Amino acid sequence: MGSGWPQSMLLVGCGNMGGAMLAGWLAAGMDPARITIVDPMLKTAPSGVNLAGEIPDAAAFDAILLGVKPQMLDDIAQGVAPLVRPDTIVFSILAGVDLESLASRFPDAGGVVRIMPNLSAAIGKSPVALAGRGAGGGMLGDARQETVTALMRPLGTPEWIDETQFDIVTALVGSGPAFVYRFIDALASGAAELGLDRAQANRLALATAEGASLLASASEHVPAELADRVASPGGTTRAGLDVLDADAAMVQLVEATLRAARDRGAEMAREARN
Repeated sequence: MGSGWPQSMLLVGCGNMGGAMLAGWLAAGMDPARITIVDPMLKTAPSGVNLAGEIPDAAAFDAILLGVKPQMLDDIAQGVAPLVRPDTIVFSILAGVDLESLASRFPDAGGVVRIMPNLSAAIGKSPVALAGRGAGGGMLGDARQETVTALMRPLGTPEWIDETQFDIVTALVGSGPAFVYRFIDALASGAAELGLDRAQANRLALATAEGASLLASASEHVPAELADRVASPGGTTRAGLDVLDADAAMVQLVEATLRAARDRGAEMAREARN
């Protein structure tokens, strides 16, 4: 395993998330000839990428990414397992499917890795949460972990986490964009209710969110401090923040939102094990 790894990658299922990851890798210069997609629902693939309707027989891959629905895991595992070698890493973006479940279905793999990105992977701006284990249930190993990190870096910001935290990270990273989009929409809706043209409100809210996010990413200050820096005492921003901050209502709402998503992830993990 090294900088040219993987020489061969199989994507089993290439829906929205798998497609976003593929787009990110290709944009970063990965050779499309190294990639094979198995997805009977997919009619076309990016130029140079191999597209198959079913899992190939007697093939071998350095990396295999599982991107199907979690309830399909057992069905596809039967076809994928024979392709797995001791130096193969099996990756999974299946929500709720833990490392133990993956390892039990792919016992010959050199390692199994859970990934939680979001659709921003397509433009190289996704957080990428990672949790893994090596053959026999041990650690993945520093060399393999570094190689996996390098593979994920073109998609955004990879971070290794303890698997016990994966459900909350899934809620934050995987589901988080939807929550952010809701807030952007709420900004536009609020402005429209106050009299601004809705299409114009949409454009201005989106541009505001984009600029604020880019500034926060480049700033040495945390978002909470940036909010206070925008707000002058007695000014318009402070008046609005006083509404958002009242009784910590916004914090409590977001915490309840993340808790609901986290708990559903844990429930899905239990369902996958049973």
